[in-house]
Amino acid sequence: MRLDHLVVSAETLEEGAESVETLLGVAMEPGGQHAAMGTHNRLLSLGLDIYLEVIAIDPESSAPDRPRWFALDLFSGPARLTNWVMRCDDLDAALAAAPKGTGEIMELARGDLRWRMAVPRDGMLPFGGFFPGLIQWRGAAHPAARLPDRGCRLERLEITHPEAADLERATRAADSVVFTAGPEPAMRATIATPRGIVTLQ
Repeated sequence: MRLDHLVVSAETLEEGAESVETLLGVAMEPGGQHAAMGTHNRLLSLGLDIYLEVIAIDPESSAPDRPRWFALDLFSGPARLTNWVMRCDDLDAALAAAPKGTGEIMELARGDLRWRMAVPRDGMLPFGGFFPGLIQWRGAAHPAARLPDRGCRLERLEITHPEAADLERATRAADSVVFTAGPEPAMRATIATPRGIVTLQ
């Protein structure tokens, strides 16, 4: 598995995009709608094969018949970094080895993008939401390859958690992800931007 993208949740897509654009000093790109989840997003390249997603409930979509991914039904407050997603070559195998509650596989599509994703029944990923979402892209199409390069690069994703060691073992994360033991769960991304190094949290 390898890091695929970071997720910033927001009460509205406009608020979330404005928050990220103000912090990083670059414009985000249009994403699209996820009809199965009743959400929509905007995107930003963080390199050749990784990106940042701002996601929010889409007020123009029908509510799904299940809790939305990334626990968006429970989200409130300022836009912030809430989740991370890891790419798998074999989602079935990755899910079989993942903690209980990581999710059920859904077949999803937006435009010509096709992917499979493990979505928890209650919307909340294990470790209080700090376990990564698991995704498998179908074919060669990937959002990051289509996004313009705004000069932003992920330097490091730091996850603080009381069960940091267990979380690290369960994810087998890449070198760019650092786990730190601490009493309060937190997530911080260090990003190089045209205006310098910034921290997104």
